[in-house]
Amino acid sequence: MKRILLIEDNEQLRENTVDILSIAGYNVLTADNGKTGVEMILQHQPDLVICDIMMPVLDGFGVLQLMQQHEAVKDTPFIFLTAKTERADFRKGMGMGADDYITKPFTGTELWDAIASRLRKAAIKNQQFPPNLQGLNKLMYEATGKESLKALAEGRNIDKYKKKQAIYTEGNHPSRLFFVQKGKVKTCKSNDLGKELVTELYSDGDFLGYTALLEGSIYKDSAVAMEDTEIAVIPLKDFEELLHNNYEVALQFIRMLAKNVASREQQLLGLAYNSLRKKVAEALLNLHKKYNPKNEPPFIVKISRENLANIAGTATESLIRTLSDFRDEKLIDIKEGAVIILDEKKLANMIY
Repeated sequence: MKRILLIEDNEQLRENTVDILSIAGYNVLTADNGKTGVEMILQHQPDLVICDIMMPVLDGFGVLQLMQQHEAVKDTPFIFLTAKTERADFRKGMGMGADDYITKPFTGTELWDAIASRLRKAAIKNQQFPPNLQGLNKLMYEATGKESLKALAEGRNIDKYKKKQAIYTEGNHPSRLFFVQKGKVKTCKSNDLGKELVTELYSDGDFLGYTALLEGSIYKDSAVAMEDTEIAVIPLKDFEELLHNNYEVALQFIRMLAKNVASREQQLLGLAYNSLRKKVAEALLNLHKKYNPKNEPPFIVKISRENLANIAGTATESLIRTLSDFRDEKLIDIKEGAVIILDEKKLANMIY
């Protein structure tokens, strides 16, 4: 049960507001002046504070200012409740860090909606979303109450790509977001000699191409189908509309992209300094994690030797030689072109 502190000097209004909040299932604490309110905030650390502006002893602006001096409560959602409608007071409160501003008289629905919105946004802000597309989808669900990005893909034109066919190419300007309906896709970069490095892997339910859309830049890599693949195409304007309508979504996107940068830096360090055996072991385990998230045996990796070598960052001949060594050591088996992981723990020990 969420705990709300109501700071209001008008006894009748305070009691009526407590009734409204209690109906909605909130645990409500009250204070009749700002000084007492600050003491209760520090003592009880409520999930949200509703505070009048014009009060004896300490006004609402003072309450908010003192809250922000204490690390434990400075990010607590804060809603001003006041009869004053002057724009200057509104701007002063929001400029100080208030999250919302409700003008008296108000309805129960207005109050409930404001509280629910602020609590939901606070929950999103405090969550840590994985720096991958599963984290992105979870973020969208938490922010909007539905799987918004997947809803974007519904009813769209479906483009079909053959194995090795390009979906988008490095250096081009993005105009669409891509959703993998079926199949597997890799993003990769190539040097002047045609040597390829796989930067990311995608499968059913994943979105790709959003980094360049958010940056407003060109594609930094190319996307290629690894098998026959079906892609739903979402126009840029629809994707931008979703972001522009939700500040928290945009903020979490930025955080996730920053985590992705750190992940790519770690990948580059591994490619530069890891041994050949470690590179191949890490590539196998990453593929297993991507395409078998439920960790269900048998642990089969179905991918061409060329693609596996590009993921590991090594020559195909070196990869084949290392896979043969792993097979002799009973770490893997190879049947009909597929790699079967026999000892996941020993492979992991090579990495960590």
